[in-house]
Amino acid sequence: MTDPQSYRPSNIPLDPGVYRFYDAAGTVIYVGKAKNLKNRLNSYFGSNLTEKTYRMVHKANRVDWTIVNTEVEALQLEFTWIKSYNPEFNIRFKDDKSYPYLAVSIGADFPKIYVSRQKKLKGTKYFGPFAHAWALRSTVDTLQKIYPIRSCTDGNFDRAVKSKRQCLLGDIGKCAAPCVGWISESEHKELAHKLVKYLESSPSDIEAAIESEMNEAAEKQEYERAGKLRDQLHAITKSNEIMGSSLSPNFSADVIGIHEEMTHCAASIFSVRNGRIVGSRSWIIEMANVLEGEDLVSATLSKIYLENEIPSEILIDRSTPHHDELEAWLGEMSGQNVEIAEPQRGEKAEVISVVKRNAHQALIQYLSKRSNDAAVSGKALEEIASALDLQTLPLRIECFDISNIQGNHMVASMVVFEDGQAKKSEYRRFAIDDDAGFDDTRAMHHVITRRLKRYLAEKDLDLHELASAGAARPKFAYAPQLIVVDGGQPQVAAAARALEELGIRDIALVGLAKRLEEVWLPGNPDPVIFPRHSEALYLLQRIRDEAHRFAITFHRSRRSKVMLESLLDEIPSLGESRRKSILEHFGSITALRKASNEQIAQVPGIGEKTAQIIESTLISLSPQAQSVDMATGEILDS
Repeated sequence: MTDPQSYRPSNIPLDPGVYRFYDAAGTVIYVGKAKNLKNRLNSYFGSNLTEKTYRMVHKANRVDWTIVNTEVEALQLEFTWIKSYNPEFNIRFKDDKSYPYLAVSIGADFPKIYVSRQKKLKGTKYFGPFAHAWALRSTVDTLQKIYPIRSCTDGNFDRAVKSKRQCLLGDIGKCAAPCVGWISESEHKELAHKLVKYLESSPSDIEAAIESEMNEAAEKQEYERAGKLRDQLHAITKSNEIMGSSLSPNFSADVIGIHEEMTHCAASIFSVRNGRIVGSRSWIIEMANVLEGEDLVSATLSKIYLENEIPSEILIDRSTPHHDELEAWLGEMSGQNVEIAEPQRGEKAEVISVVKRNAHQALIQYLSKRSNDAAVSGKALEEIASALDLQTLPLRIECFDISNIQGNHMVASMVVFEDGQAKKSEYRRFAIDDDAGFDDTRAMHHVITRRLKRYLAEKDLDLHELASAGAARPKFAYAPQLIVVDGGQPQVAAAARALEELGIRDIALVGLAKRLEEVWLPGNPDPVIFPRHSEALYLLQRIRDEAHRFAITFHRSRRSKVMLESLLDEIPSLGESRRKSILEHFGSITALRKASNEQIAQVPGIGEKTAQIIESTLISLSPQAQSVDMATGEILDS
C-alpha cells in the first residue's frame, strides 16, 4: 500500500476541474470532478477517511487534474473519462446480456424492418431496447401486417429481383414485395416512413386516420380496400396491446428507478413514447468499491445517455445534487430543453414505482443467478424478506444445527449463504463439552452466544492495520442479516435469549422445524407457513439441510475419534502417549483397521511388537463375517 502523503500534490488551483487517481501500473482507478479542485483534492489526504476512500488513496500513487471553465464542462469531461477508463472505484454497471432493438433502415433504397442487438448504423431508426426478444418479434410480426415493408436479407432480396419470384411473406401479405414490382421504390419508402411515424406518434391519431380512410372506402364501395384497412386497424389494436398502451397518449418520457441494497444496486429504465412502453433495460452496480457519497443518479444518466437518444423529459425516483448541471449537459448534447423531474403523485409517480420494482427484481435475479442452483429463483430472497418483514434483503444468512447421539458427542455447525449462494470458506464448527449437561436448546443458546460474542469482539477491528501487520483476517467480524436455527419454538427461544443477553437487536432470527417445515419467529405463538412450492421455502430448506449435513460430518469424525479412544483403552501395553500418537495419526477406527502392520509400526512410539498386539486385538474385537446364499438370501453358518 502506498502512503498518500508521498504523492500529495501542492499548488493545486482553486478552479473547477476533473481529477484522476492512478495506481502503480498507470491505470486510472478513480475519476472525480470538483467546483474547487484544491478543497476537493486536499480532502483525500486527511486523517478521517471512510473505508473505501481509504482503500482508494492507498492503492493510488499519483493524481493529476484538468481545469475547465464551468461545472457543466466538468460534468461532461468526468462522464467521458469514466466511460473511457472504466475506473475501479467509480460506479460500474454490469449487464449480462445485450438487448434487442427494433430497427428500420430508413436510409436504404428499399428500407427493411429487422431486430438488431447493435445500435450503430447511420440511416437506421432504432426503437427500444426491448427486455424480451420474443415480445419484439411478436411486435414485428404484427407491424408487418399494418405496414408490409420487407424484412428479408439483402442477399435474398437480390435473388428475388433476379428470379422475379417473391418469397412466402409476399404471398401471405406480410411484405409488399417491391422485389418483383408489386409496389414501386417510392411507394415502399413511403410505407417505411409511415411505419416510423406510427412508432413515433400517438396510436390514437393513426387509428383515427385509418378508420376515416376505411369508412371513405366503404362509401365508395371499394370493399376490398376497406377490408384491408379494417385488418390494419385490428392489427394496430393488437400491436398497442403488445407494446403497452394503458398510459395517457400524451405521456412521453424516460422513467428511471434505482433500487439500492447493502452490497449491490440496480437501475432500470422504461422508455415511454405516446403512452406506450417502447423499451426497457436494467443494469447492476456492485457497491463493493464505490466510494461513499457517489451520486448514483449522475452515474446512471451518463451511462444511459452517452449511448442512447435523449428525450425532453426524464423522470427519476430520487433527487440529485447535480440537477441543474445534468439538465444543462443533456440539453447541450440533444439540442433541446431537457427536464429532470421527481414526481410525487399521479400517473408518473405510479410508473416510477413500477420501474423501481423492476429494478428490485433485476437485482434479485442477478443475485440468484450467482448461486448456480435451480432451487434458488429470482423471488426467493424477496419472498423471505417480505414474509419476515425484513427492511432489506437477507444477503447474508447464517444457519446453526446441533448434532448428538442421546445427548453425547455434541457438536454444532454454522453455514453461511451470501446472495443465496453457499460460502463454504465461512463455514464454522463448534465442539460442545458434554460434561456440562447440555441438551439441544442449551447447546443452541451456547453456540449462538459464542458466535456473536466473537462478532462483538471483532467488528470494530481495523482490517487495514491487521493486513499491514500480517495478522490473520477475523473469522467472525461480519454480522448476518438473518440467523436460521434448525428447530422449532424451543430452539428459537434459546437463540433469541442469546441475542437479547448480548444486546443485539438488528439481526433477524427464525427457526425452521422439520416436521411440517414451519418457520418460527421469536415470541410468536404461531408459525409462518410458506407456500409448499415457494422459492423462499426451497432456499431455507437448502440452507437448513446444508447446516445439518455439515454438522453430521463433523459429528461422525468426533464420534469416530471417541470410539477409537475407547478401543485403544482395551489394548494392553498402550500408555497415554502411545494412544495419543495413534489417535493423531489415524483419527478413526476405520483408518486404523485398514492400516497394515508395517504402517502401524511406523507411528512414533509404536514398534513391530506393539503393532502386532494392536492388529491381533482389532481382529479379536471385529464382528465375524457371515456368509449369505445370494440365490435365496439365507444366512449360512460359517
